[in-house]
Amino acid sequence: QVRLVESGGGSVQTGGSLRLSCEVSRDTYSSYCAGWFRQAPGKEREGVAFKYTGSYSTYYADSVKGRFTISHDNRAKTLYLQMDNLKPEDTATYYCAAVHPLNSGGYCPTLTYEYWGQGTQVTVSS
Repeated sequence: QVRLVESGGGSVQTGGSLRLSCEVSRDTYSSYCAGWFRQAPGKEREGVAFKYTGSYSTYYADSVKGRFTISHDNRAKTLYLQMDNLKPEDTATYYCAAVHPLNSGGYCPTLTYEYWGQGTQVTVSS
């Protein structure tokens, strides 16, 4: 069973930064799609950043482009989301997610994510 465990959420003021981490148990040497999603109260879940771990390819939602950076450390088996210049509208519960390597052969943002973390809260105050 693959487990994803997020950490790094918290409360910051507008313009501040946070870095979220997601440790992937049973990470493999095979490449796969991984991503960060968020869900604010009363809103649908949205994908904000995606990465194919075997390449430099990254994908971002327009709302976070230029402010958020997704990365993956193969040795640490950890996915990161660096969030800079945070805004109140970034307030949400953030989830990391992954696709099994065998199912990662398409466009990462549109795949069905099979493994999910428990979520970590990010709150940005004005």
